[in-house]
Amino acid sequence: MGIIIPILTFVILLLTRVSHAASKPRVILVGGSDGSWKVPDSHNNSLNHWAEKNRFKVGDILVWKYDAKVDSVLQVTKEDYASCNTTKPLKQFIDGDTKLELEHSGLYFFISGAPDHCVKGEKITLLVLSERNSGGGNRGWSDEGSPKVSPYNSPSTTPAPAPNAAVGLKVGSGVFLTAVAIGLAMA
Repeated sequence: MGIIIPILTFVILLLTRVSHAASKPRVILVGGSDGSWKVPDSHNNSLNHWAEKNRFKVGDILVWKYDAKVDSVLQVTKEDYASCNTTKPLKQFIDGDTKLELEHSGLYFFISGAPDHCVKGEKITLLVLSERNSGGGNRGWSDEGSPKVSPYNSPSTTPAPAPNAAVGLKVGSGVFLTAVAIGLAMA
């Protein structure tokens, strides 16, 4: 009987962790608002400053809202990002309502396809955390620290989450307390 209680508690915690990981993807509006994909009005208002304050994970869906008549979004290599080279993008988006799922961890580089916009600062670098690195401490996620996000098929979007969220169960969560109570009751 003594070994069953810790195993039962572990299984409950494990199932809770798995259900948390299977949540729907977050839809994140680049820059935090419509029309943010533009030449910044100051160095302190750049998209990279916004990206540095947020955490992105595999499966998140980025959304750019912009005037397709005058701008576009190009996903490029690190070298093309640094030189603002628009001639050979990895991906090109021209629809004004661009959606891109972050499929892997690592760095992503995006620049404007409009003439001279990139050299004026209309570009962004995103660091996407891997699942194993997004957990714990200040680097992960929680229901309380994450934004209220829309399902993939919803037209509404939200800004990225605050960087100080934590993954997994918190001591104050109902599931954690239930698992502890079951474990103590069976002891």
